[in-house]
Amino acid sequence: MARDSGDAWVEGPGGIRRWGVYGAAGVLVFDPARGVLLQHRAEWSHFGGTWALPGGARHQGESAVDGGLREAAEEAAVPRDGVRLRSAIVVDLGFWSYTTVIVDVVRPFEAVVADPESIELRWVAVDEVEGLPLHPSFEEAWPTLRALLGERTTLVVDAANVVGSRPNGWWKDRAGATSALLTRIEDAAAGGFDLGDGVLRWPRVVVVVEGQASSVAETWAGDEAREALLPDVEVRVAKRDGDQAVVDVVGELLASADADADADADAGPGAGASVVTVVTADRELVERVEMLGATTLGPSSFLKLLDPVEA
Repeated sequence: MARDSGDAWVEGPGGIRRWGVYGAAGVLVFDPARGVLLQHRAEWSHFGGTWALPGGARHQGESAVDGGLREAAEEAAVPRDGVRLRSAIVVDLGFWSYTTVIVDVVRPFEAVVADPESIELRWVAVDEVEGLPLHPSFEEAWPTLRALLGERTTLVVDAANVVGSRPNGWWKDRAGATSALLTRIEDAAAGGFDLGDGVLRWPRVVVVVEGQASSVAETWAGDEAREALLPDVEVRVAKRDGDQAVVDVVGELLASADADADADADAGPGAGASVVTVVTADRELVERVEMLGATTLGPSSFLKLLDPVEA
């Protein structure tokens, strides 16, 4: 066993045992055309013969995302650059935790049984998952995971409002302050956002810029070394009115979600559901986007998400 491997049982209160000294993680891989990728567990494994997700014990110091993706690659040949992060949810028992990482396929690949832990790997339509003999823990989690499969999350950031929320001299260089905000957003987005319901999300982020800050759109390219599995941070320029540009983006996103729901019913109830959160403190803008169906988040709360240590 590798020195940093967590491949061992840990025991909690009442003699309950779980696999993974440093916790464990699994990956729910979703492809709208094929469904979800499931692993038929080898008979000798824990709850052998049942169906569950590729995954296993995390290594010492390894994040849940890295551990889950490593295990998915080792067990099912899931390519790290062929998927994009969507969300993650944790079951924490205190002495042990299990994280389910949900990813979307962005480059189709063939799953391959790559180790003896699997009898078979199969793409299963979402509606057919419950018809299989599932691992008890996966069966318990499936309703929540299925609901998350039907969710598309986008953050729309009113950059002028966020930059202007702190008296730090931003007015001396609006473009520079906006560029710094973009960098902070991209750095924070790499780790995902917890918007208050305990689910970690890697949303699409659309930042609306206006006025003197519009010049950042010409120079913003983001981090070229950024992994393919991380969603991009997109910049939109308001041609005239910044508030109207935000409203237009929200309307576009919600209309697109409605079209997706009509075209893709594979994720079951809630398929194509779009959660659009607008970051602004402008009261009139808040009213306008909430009337369209968006939720809102204040700049102060958003900045805490970007830098929780500072907060």
